[in-house]
Amino acid sequence: MESLIREIRAAGAFITRNLHLTKRYFKWELVFFAYTVANTVTMGFIGKGAVQFGATIDVNYLVLYMLIGSILWGYLSVLFEIIAETVAWERWEDTIEYTFMAPVSRVTHLLSTCMYSVVYGILRSALILVIVALMFKLDLSKANFAGAAVVLAASSISFIGLGVMGAVLPLISPEKGVQVVHIFQALLLMFSGVYYEITVLPNWMQAVAKFSPATYALRGMRNALLEGKNVAQLWNEIFPLLLFGLVLLPLGIFVFSKVELYAKKKGLLKRHG
Repeated sequence: MESLIREIRAAGAFITRNLHLTKRYFKWELVFFAYTVANTVTMGFIGKGAVQFGATIDVNYLVLYMLIGSILWGYLSVLFEIIAETVAWERWEDTIEYTFMAPVSRVTHLLSTCMYSVVYGILRSALILVIVALMFKLDLSKANFAGAAVVLAASSISFIGLGVMGAVLPLISPEKGVQVVHIFQALLLMFSGVYYEITVLPNWMQAVAKFSPATYALRGMRNALLEGKNVAQLWNEIFPLLLFGLVLLPLGIFVFSKVELYAKKKGLLKRHG
């Protein structure tokens, strides 16, 4: 019981620390938030522009299609980045040795960071959705928000697992690890159909897209919000996301723990790029 209470307190401490870091760099958070809003609005205008150029599709449907992809990708990106860059933050704050030598379970450390990233990502994405809904006067009368929430929850688990695995890159390479995380993120965007259906991709890319959780998250979210499908009708997207989460989250924690031991033996924790 004492051990459990200690881990719960540690989790609360990590969440609080992440909150304070966000407050400390609040101006930068505003800059990146403004960038995300601008990018999302741009996608909406691209949808409107496609209709003006002769695309034979309902303008509200196309704008919503583009905006859903942009907002969901923004949420998943924040989730992935906060977790994957947790090591980089520790180095920037010069606390990495204290954190990694503390008598706290690494699972507690990583999962508390994941919890913070989910809450932060949801609040951020909800605010963006409100802004673009007011700008484009979106019609969400057909949307099934319960189904969308289940898809979001299932996709979050799988992306947390990817984020934890991505966090090993800055751990073993202070010089280029964070950049490789962003490259991996860009590849996910390209293969997952954020702004288009994966059917437009070459056959080999479509085959790769089947192994990306983002593919099912985007398809499920669009089916829920554009077609009004319920959880039962979305099961073909939810089930793969749950499988990804079941595999990726434990695998990510396992990989991180092994790479952490390697980094400690090689003296990589304190290195600066």
